[in-house]
Amino acid sequence: MKTTSLKKMALLLILAVYAIPVQSQVSTKQIDSVVNYAMSKFNVAGCAVAVVKDGKIIHESGYGVKSVATKQPVNPSTNFAIASNSKAFTTVALAMLVEEGKLNWDDKVKTHIPEFTMYNEYVEANFNIIDLVTHRSGLGLGAGDLMFFPKGSNFTMDDILASFQHFKPESAFRTKWDYDNLLYVVAGELIARKSGMTWEAFINSRIFDPLGMDNSYASVTEITDTSNLSASHSTETGTMRIIPTFEGMINGAAGGIFSNVHDMSAWMLLQLHAGKYGEGLKKQLFTKDNHNEMWKIHTVMDANTNPRYNSHFAGYGLGWFLTDIKGNMQVSHTGGLPGMLSKVVMIPDMDLGVVVLTNTSNDGAGLFSAITQTIIDMYLEMDDFQWVDKYVAYMKSDQSGADAVVKKVWDSVAKNDQSKINTSKYVGMYEDVWFGKMEVFMKDKQLWIKSYRSPLLSGPLQFYKDETFAIKWEYQEMDADAFAMFTLDENGIVNGFTMKGISPNIDFSFDFQDLDLKRLD
Repeated sequence: MKTTSLKKMALLLILAVYAIPVQSQVSTKQIDSVVNYAMSKFNVAGCAVAVVKDGKIIHESGYGVKSVATKQPVNPSTNFAIASNSKAFTTVALAMLVEEGKLNWDDKVKTHIPEFTMYNEYVEANFNIIDLVTHRSGLGLGAGDLMFFPKGSNFTMDDILASFQHFKPESAFRTKWDYDNLLYVVAGELIARKSGMTWEAFINSRIFDPLGMDNSYASVTEITDTSNLSASHSTETGTMRIIPTFEGMINGAAGGIFSNVHDMSAWMLLQLHAGKYGEGLKKQLFTKDNHNEMWKIHTVMDANTNPRYNSHFAGYGLGWFLTDIKGNMQVSHTGGLPGMLSKVVMIPDMDLGVVVLTNTSNDGAGLFSAITQTIIDMYLEMDDFQWVDKYVAYMKSDQSGADAVVKKVWDSVAKNDQSKINTSKYVGMYEDVWFGKMEVFMKDKQLWIKSYRSPLLSGPLQFYKDETFAIKWEYQEMDADAFAMFTLDENGIVNGFTMKGISPNIDFSFDFQDLDLKRLD
């Protein structure tokens, strides 16, 4: 008996050594400490953070202010634009329609939207619903986003559906990941056509209502009581300022939702429970099969080589980025609009989810990354990597480098004698096949340019060098100033121009590089 007991004791000791440790709970005090430290280092007006673990909300709190004007504090129900975190709501809506037999994931888009176009006949004929939401179209990063950035343009759904035939692909179909917003807008149109209600109505009635996300909105236009709506802030010009709230695209499928960390906790719990929700998880919004489809890599990406997490794979599912960290699957997404940034990270193996919503462009990205990484590391029981300080240093270095490039351009412009430029040869009407007309004209003895379909893209043209001018847009909510590079025919007559952003940090949605404007007169 003694021998048997000793063997059992030895076995138990071995199992104890190799057993997977039970993750300790991270306290609200610890999370507050992380966020408060981050808020002290980043130039952000306010943010909200929530953490769910083991089926429960274990932390939800607001930090800073909703508006630097009112100084009212952020709380867990303060609404922010979640921007591209809306995309996963769109894929859930598609999954629900698949389960109702109204769609199949591999259906061709043209079967349901005959007006849909693509850059060649094969891609157009074979483009399926999964292609709409997996960023593998072959189009370049942010292709066509200039239709909606900045806000105030007059492009329609018909314009979007017709536009894709005019873009030049940057990779072979289904071979490379390049982020795309317009195809999600098409997915929103598909949802509307197959459900008989707008994308917004579907999200409200079919997702928000069942989950009890009572203070979330599929569009900012639905918010009648704005008392707990965060203002949008920007530090693009170096100082904190309030900027107008982004008004959205034709539908919100790519980034239209406004929500708060309390409601987003319900969303994370739904995801972590594979579509189940409610008391005892007895209700189901979507099936396990479709959950697996959404959390399956459809577009392969380069894996994060950071040895800290020993990651081996990375890719994009249906509205989610997927990778592995320390042997655990990670599901995440970020979102960004002028003055609003968001991040959701879930570790399903640990039944863990973290959401951070912020109301300030620029530093908000460093803040949400530092907070989420630190909290996740705490649950992984890893050493303190000082993510806040590292992101502060990175953001400062990155911004400094970009600022130096921009300053050099405008310093060069300032040294040029603008009065010696033969402005008359550039004056005229120009047109791009998908973006429409832009006019170059004289205004108060200064060469100007304006877009006819996106009115905020208007500003002076100032000579830079050769046939290149720098444009200082009247729109300054984001750093979107651009070069206009004119071309000449064999007789030295200006016959068109192309464009590109000046700052290396220009948001990819300002896809000036996709324009090819031809002179009409």
